[in-house]
Amino acid sequence: MKRTKAFAAGVSAAALTLTLAACGGGGDDDEGGDQGFTSGDTSSGGKNPEAVGPAPEIEGATEGGEITVLAPDPDDGIDSLDPASLWSVTDNGILQDLVLRSLTTFRQNDAGEYELVPDLATDLGTPNEDFTEWRFTLKDGIKWETGEPVTAEEVAFGIKRSFDADAFATGPGTAYSKPYFDGGADYNGPYTDGEDFPAVTTEGNDIIMKFGKPFPEMDYYSIFPAIGPVPLDAEINDYRLNALSTGPYKVEKFVPNQELVLVPNDQWDPETDPARRQLVDKYTFKFDVNPQVAAETVFSDAGSTTVVTALQGTDYNKAQSEGLQDQVLVGPQPCTSFVMPNYTKVPELEVRQALAYAYDYENIWSAGGELSGVTRANGVTDEELGFGLLPPGMAGREVWNGPFDDAPITFDPEKSKELLAEAGFEPGEYEVSFVYDASTPEGEAAAEQRQRGYEEGGFAVQKYPYTAGSLYDVWTDPDNKLYKKINLLGTAWCQDWPSAATFLPPIVETGAAYNTGQFSEASVDDEMERIRQLPVDEQAAAWGELEQTVMTDYQPVINTGYYQNIFGFGSQIGGFANDTSVGGAPDYRTIYVEQ
Repeated sequence: MKRTKAFAAGVSAAALTLTLAACGGGGDDDEGGDQGFTSGDTSSGGKNPEAVGPAPEIEGATEGGEITVLAPDPDDGIDSLDPASLWSVTDNGILQDLVLRSLTTFRQNDAGEYELVPDLATDLGTPNEDFTEWRFTLKDGIKWETGEPVTAEEVAFGIKRSFDADAFATGPGTAYSKPYFDGGADYNGPYTDGEDFPAVTTEGNDIIMKFGKPFPEMDYYSIFPAIGPVPLDAEINDYRLNALSTGPYKVEKFVPNQELVLVPNDQWDPETDPARRQLVDKYTFKFDVNPQVAAETVFSDAGSTTVVTALQGTDYNKAQSEGLQDQVLVGPQPCTSFVMPNYTKVPELEVRQALAYAYDYENIWSAGGELSGVTRANGVTDEELGFGLLPPGMAGREVWNGPFDDAPITFDPEKSKELLAEAGFEPGEYEVSFVYDASTPEGEAAAEQRQRGYEEGGFAVQKYPYTAGSLYDVWTDPDNKLYKKINLLGTAWCQDWPSAATFLPPIVETGAAYNTGQFSEASVDDEMERIRQLPVDEQAAAWGELEQTVMTDYQPVINTGYYQNIFGFGSQIGGFANDTSVGGAPDYRTIYVEQ
């Protein structure tokens, strides 16, 4: 899952601070204090197929009041409400929690971990023996905000839409629906190929799915709104702005990338929902907010019912010094940020290795508003974290500290020059180029530090400012003018659920949506396909071995840090938690206004 939209600016430190956020269940115990970097928790609380609605009561929670949520720049927020398109921490964190239900979902249990529970389905699904067929039964009593009943046919239609890689190019269907479903690679959704698709059918209230290879994690994939209902008459261009709610809140106002206002949905039945609540009278989300304004607001009397999704390090320090530590929470995230050299434009392994030693990690982080070892960390701050692809705590992960046995990667300009020389380049002869988020002083400062480090490491540098939106708009569009000028791209990626199968393929498989460096090796693709066919209990170790191979033999990415996020919330906000089930965001299902 993409950490966030604009935040995905993985090149500069500030930009790379995507909208993801967490890697462990949040709660009051995490508030304030001297927070170091927390690793090793990917928020898996197991499965609870017996869970039923209503959601457990929150001790002390009160109903009523309005909450304003500020998502600071560079988080440009939600640009589509269409469930088939949702694959970022910001989008899914809001819409999964409050508006769009799916077959399964996560909820926080008594231990503060996120467990998988039924949502629209009566249970977590029934697979056949080899996981090539799954059957889910739709609960009775589920309604659209219009009062019309939700049908199994509408769930099937929603699932079929996820195969449309043209309409929903950056949706999760590209990573899971098309590769796994039987015939999925050749099916392009109901708008192009019609609704007759044998891999997704219905029988009464049952939805039956068939797969071309074992998919033991279909119950986890079913958390996505893409595996949920859509009205049969929905049109793509209209539905992205006017999606209907099945959750506790519905849309009152939506301005893409600017504002979303949610109000209670009176057709939502809490008896059918084991995870969500309707504690607040109104949510107002504002995106791309000036970070300084956001921080000043949340710590003021006027911001008592305000939540800020990402504070900078200076704001954290201010909260500590001014006695406001009870209004911040440092939350770990199962996410990694990367610089991704274009694999065709930067074909030399030694050059890609040199880039890792020419990246001045801690100075870039600091310039971008990060706190080294708190909001950003890797092998530079702790050798036990390493520089690999997978985030700390993921099953199968082994620490990878660099391609050489003598010492871990660090900012080492001389080592960078040595590697460039091995590739046949003199200092200043090899040019690298990147685009950076220039919408904030922190983004500018981080880019300057990045340029300096590369130049000290023997590279010539061209950098291009960008203020028109998310850096993903450049990185994922080969026709973009800036894309054609650069050879260093980036991404920041979070797990979709606690499995390396949700991490490696989206960023290193040929043609994957967020493989922005266009890394492509047939042997790696073949190994990923082999691992998918393995028994589920053998897959974690195999993914871990593949990670080691990819990084040692190819180093297609430079790990620029694992994440923790700093949340801020006003003095009247209760029940604040770090929702790791969507990569780290406020858990909007538990928040309330203290009366």
